[in-house]
This record gives sequence, structure tokens and C-alpha cells, in this order.
Amino acid sequence: MKYLSLAISLFLFGQSYAQDALELELFELPDVMFKKVDTPEGYSSAYELKIKQPLDHKDESKGHFYQRVFLSHKGFDNPTAIITNGYGRPTNNITEVAKLTNANQLNVEHRYFLESSPDSLIYDYLNFEQVTADLHKINQLFRTIYSGKWIASGISKGGTTTIFYRYFYPDDVDVSIPYVAPVNLGKADKRIYEFLDNIGTKECRKDIYDFQVRMLRKASDVKSLLKWYAKGKDLKFNYLTFDEAYEYAILEYPFSFWQYGHDCEKIPNSDDDLEKHIQHFLDLVGLDFYADSSMDGYASHYYQSGTEMGYYGYETDDFKGLLNHLDYSPNPSAVFMPNKIEKPFNVDLTSKVFEWTKTAPNMVYINGALDTWSATAAPTSEKTNSLYYFLEGKHHATARIKNMTEEEKARLVKSLSEWLGFEIRG
Repeated sequence: MKYLSLAISLFLFGQSYAQDALELELFELPDVMFKKVDTPEGYSSAYELKIKQPLDHKDESKGHFYQRVFLSHKGFDNPTAIITNGYGRPTNNITEVAKLTNANQLNVEHRYFLESSPDSLIYDYLNFEQVTADLHKINQLFRTIYSGKWIASGISKGGTTTIFYRYFYPDDVDVSIPYVAPVNLGKADKRIYEFLDNIGTKECRKDIYDFQVRMLRKASDVKSLLKWYAKGKDLKFNYLTFDEAYEYAILEYPFSFWQYGHDCEKIPNSDDDLEKHIQHFLDLVGLDFYADSSMDGYASHYYQSGTEMGYYGYETDDFKGLLNHLDYSPNPSAVFMPNKIEKPFNVDLTSKVFEWTKTAPNMVYINGALDTWSATAAPTSEKTNSLYYFLEGKHHATARIKNMTEEEKARLVKSLSEWLGFEIRG
């Protein structure tokens, strides 16, 4: 018992010393405020940071904001994973990349979301050049503390940010692991249409279309019930009218269906009652995404999509005579610009990044074969050592390392071990 007590005391002393040493380092960092938060399992300490960022990294006189970052600390010599979120990050979480590589983690909230927002949302400063400069500043600050290898990773829009970060700052990290990350080539990338025309079986695609047609033909009856649903959830429709929101949601249905890998057997058929149709619609798409609260919450996302990141639209050729509140031509866009501002889309940057990915080294692209966003994934190439995964039967939420086959994971672990210079135990 005496030796056990001594061992525990030494362990606690070591933990306390590591925490004190880290806090001394944090105090020395310029433009960084911090406070302790709950320590994730397997880590010695964790902090919520507020990092002062210029609105315009080319001209700091334009003003600044504070970017929220969660730091989870393992050791000064461990690798460090910088997590490039595409949206807000209100709480800390440890990613599977950080777990796999035994890494410290910097979990970065995206500029212009939640607490990482300036007082005045001047959207001119919301672009990939500024976004990745935020990440570069964080990297340079913490390279003074952490001496190990660096990994960048993100999911969905955060994965797209991972790719663009590596493009702008190729020497910041040793490995990049974007998950389910689109590289779009237009405000409405037409590769999405081709994907939806070919994914799954012909029978399932017909069932999806037939469901959409029935919901449009029965729109009057459906909407009379959905208005009570919207009232109960206090959904407001000022950006879009309720009628426009409904038609957008019906057009969205196949995109969402495949994005999250739903079951073709659960699509209601013509013999099912209206209640079953409505419940299925609410489970898969719903109206919340088109209400004012979502328009406000995703305003920064839509601005990026509509100016340089790209997105998708909705084909209407098969719905002639069924849409009463949306235009048929041009196809309705899934981009809802904040305050309906009009800004041109510039495809130059995404086109350059698309071509750059064909030779960029040490990248791991993880996509789900069922996921609609796999249609605009980075193109596979034999001109690089990068890895490309399109996981069978997996979608936007399940295309993860933990769901790889043993063979897929072994290939990943082998490559990461070579690129990072230390053995990874998968």
C-alpha cells in the first residue's frame, strides 16, 4: 500500500507539473486568453482559448475578433492535431484522428460562427484566404509549445477547410485528413445531379421520385397540417415564404436521403396514408432547415458557398406543373445568401485547389460511397502518395476510420506511420 500510495502521489505530481508548465507557456503566448475546462479522458488538461485574430490578415488596422479554440493537452513532444471545423464549435470533443495518433488537439471554431464572430459581420473578410490565415496563426503560436508532428483534419465543410488550409499553407502540417469534404466547381455543381441519377437501384430512385410527386400533388393537404407543426416549433418564414420552404424541402429530399444513407424500404408508397408520408418527410428533411433561424445560423456558410466554396442546386425538369412557388429556370439554388445580397460566384480558387489536390502529398480523403457529397470529392490521382477512400455502404455520418475494414485501416495506419515518422497502433 505504501508503494501504491507513492506511485499515485508521483502520478498526481506529474500531472500537476505538466499543467503548471503548460499554463506558463500559455501565459507567454501573445493574443491568447485561456481558462480551464473539463479534461477529456486520456488527456492531462484542457483549456478554452480566445485567440485574437485580425479581420484582415493583410491589414490589421481593419479590426479584430476573438476566435474560440479548445486545447486538449497530452504532452509537449506529442504530435498535434488541428481540427478545422467548418461551423461553430460550442464544446470540446476529441476526434478519432487525435486518438489514433495520440495527439494534442486544437479544436478550432470557424470564423464568423458563434463566439468567433466580429461585432459587425463584414462578409468581405469571410473567405478561404482569411480563414486559413486564422489557422496558420494558431499553428505558428503553438509551434512554440509543441515540437512534434502536425496533423490537420475536419469533417464536411470542416474537411473542405482542411484541404484549403493545406493549399494555402503546405508546410504547416505533415498530414491532412479531410472527411466527406466536397471540392465544388460551381455554385450549383452539376456532378451532384449525375450522382443522384445513378446512386442506388433504379427501383429505389423511382420510389424517391414518386414520393416527391405525391407530396407535391397533395401539397395543400400536407401544408395545412405542417403549418400546425411549424407553429408548435415556433418556426418563422420571412426569408422564404412557407410555400417556398415546402417546395425547397421536397426538392431537397433525394440529396438528404443519400447524404445520410436512408433505407429505400422505408419510403412510403401510394397505399400509405398522409400521416406516414408527413412523418417520413419530417424525419428526412423537414421544414426547420428553411426557417429563419436556420437562415440566420447558416448565413456565413451560405455566403462562402455562394461566393467561392460552391454548393448545389435542384433539378426541376421532372416536376413540370408541380411547382407553384419556385422558378423552373434557372434551377433553384440551395444557396441562401445572407440578407439576399447579390455577389458573383468566382470558381477560380476552387478550380485551382481541385487541380492542386492531384499532386498534393500526404493527404487522406475519407468519403462514404452512399454520401451525396462524394460526387464532388477531391479527384483520385496516381500522381501523389495520397490515399482515397470511398467506404462502401457508408454515408456522411458513418464514413469514419472506425468503420473501415481491417484492410482499409491497415493501409491507413501504415501510411500515417511512414509520413509521421513514428509507429501508430491501429
